[in-house]
Amino acid sequence: MELTRNFSLLELIKSDTAIRRGINNNPNAGQIENLKLLCENILQPVRDHFGRVKVTSGFRSPELCVAIGSSVNSQHAKAEAADFECPGVDNAELADWIHRELPYDQLILEFYTPGEPNSGWIHCSWIADKPRASYLWAYKSEGKTKYKPVLGKAKDLV
Repeated sequence: MELTRNFSLLELIKSDTAIRRGINNNPNAGQIENLKLLCENILQPVRDHFGRVKVTSGFRSPELCVAIGSSVNSQHAKAEAADFECPGVDNAELADWIHRELPYDQLILEFYTPGEPNSGWIHCSWIADKPRASYLWAYKSEGKTKYKPVLGKAKDLV
């Protein structure tokens, strides 16, 4: 099933962990609609601007969330978020472009190391009603994940 011109349902539900563990990672009709909206509003515009988009995590069933140590309340479980990169594009540049150009709910530049363009990845969610427009940088400090608001440009993170 095609969600947009360049994204398929299979691409947004594929999980090596689900395959290895025999976990059902099939969304219901409402979740499929959410994935379609995520693709139309975030992933397809990114693809149109930057070229190839590599989705590393899209929809996650509650059972898959538990298996990977994520929350069953994650936006991935609601089919509202995806983790992705654009090969050859600095992840901070990609995050800054999304921040400037697209109507997102939450945008997180995850585990990016300033000066290392291929480090980390983008987590971005989309919802129709009351998006938070939250732009964050996730990083490790003392073994814990911390979140810092991005003020200005991610390219300027220190």
